[in-house]
Amino acid sequence: MKGLLRTEMEMVIPFHDVDSMGITWHGNYLRYFEVVRCLLLDKLGYNYRTMLESGYAWPIVDVQIKYVKSCTFDQKVKVIAAIVEWENRLRINYQIVDAKTNARITKGYTIQAAVEIATQELCFVTPEVFQQKIRPLLDKSQS
Repeated sequence: MKGLLRTEMEMVIPFHDVDSMGITWHGNYLRYFEVVRCLLLDKLGYNYRTMLESGYAWPIVDVQIKYVKSCTFDQKVKVIAAIVEWENRLRINYQIVDAKTNARITKGYTIQAAVEIATQELCFVTPEVFQQKIRPLLDKSQS
């Protein structure tokens, strides 16, 4: 999966995340996306605490998930996230794949928009503080 910045994590599907058939409940995939998104934002140096300190909230305004296969109890998976848009909104793409075979299980994306906390106004251009975090990555990708 391509993107300006990418990270991944491995996990084993726990018993408490599955239904009586041993299949992961569909809502848990969003939780897996959230965990890897936090790792990605940490890697960028602009996590949720930093966002708040800079005066911006970044609520999710859109989410899409495509369930290709099911995760099952005790299955080892990789959860991957990549930043693919950042100019006017933050779009992060996700994939969940089997850790052994790399077979795709789930894919999706989230879209977040910057909101200035003081005014509660939606920003139509990504705030400068976020652009400062992205610029070094752009420089690397162009060289």
